[in-house]
Amino acid sequence: MRAVAPGNELSTAVETTEAVIPEMEYFVFSRVWYGIILLAVCGSVTFFIEVARSGRELKIRKIAGLEAIDEAVGRATEMGRPCLFVPGILDINDIQTIAGLTVLSHVAQVAAEYDAQIEVPTCRSLVMATARETVESSYLAAGRPDAYNEDNIYYVTDEQFGYVASVTGTMVREEPAACFYMGAFFAESLILAETGNSIGAIQVAGTAMPSQLPFFVAACDYTLIGEEFFAASAYLSGEPHQLGSLKGQDVGKVIGVTLLLIGCLMATLYSVTGNETIGTLVSFLTNNVLGGGGFLP
Repeated sequence: MRAVAPGNELSTAVETTEAVIPEMEYFVFSRVWYGIILLAVCGSVTFFIEVARSGRELKIRKIAGLEAIDEAVGRATEMGRPCLFVPGILDINDIQTIAGLTVLSHVAQVAAEYDAQIEVPTCRSLVMATARETVESSYLAAGRPDAYNEDNIYYVTDEQFGYVASVTGTMVREEPAACFYMGAFFAESLILAETGNSIGAIQVAGTAMPSQLPFFVAACDYTLIGEEFFAASAYLSGEPHQLGSLKGQDVGKVIGVTLLLIGCLMATLYSVTGNETIGTLVSFLTNNVLGGGGFLP
């Protein structure tokens, strides 16, 4: 009998006279710390959801880009010019597109309340269908179903730069007072943002594409960066289960950052002092808490 190591290395052959019976392990006890951290995060999510449902207010940091939506739509209403919403260039199966449509729901509701026109050119047909349903629901929620016009949410083309050429042409001709870019963007981000800047529009952008964030930050008035973009749904809706999940996930981030800081501090002290006790703690963090060494050294 031989054992196979992870690197496909075979152990020395051993003879045995008894049958080998494998046993199923429901828990990998060598990684018990992962389970403890997972339970802490899940428990905090459940706790904060219950706190939110009980009616207690959860403190959420204000996000300037989302707070500016009312201001941008209000400015468009005062100037008698439309609002333009671009939900990215990926299909409806991308999480950034879904997050963008969540923001569209709020923008459309504010536009309906202010009696402002909103245009949504899309790069995918399924995104167009979803955006139409989203905007229609927002107009119904605002009590203005008669003001909804599905022709303002339209499909352009799947081709990246053909779509951008059409959108920028619309921007130059109609000069929207407020432009929202919410979704996944690639090389077209700077083209859109610079065009919007040239017509003097208030621009609010949000994306999780790290390579495009610098362009939005440089050319737009407000930018939702990374997780701010994904937190927009909970921030705008105020629903207890979403707010509770958001707060609970923050506990996981606190745990991760705390372990990182403690590990860096201990490793630095050990390299400077050579203290064996500190070395043992570093080994415990590396091999047990973050590795597969089990609960105790």
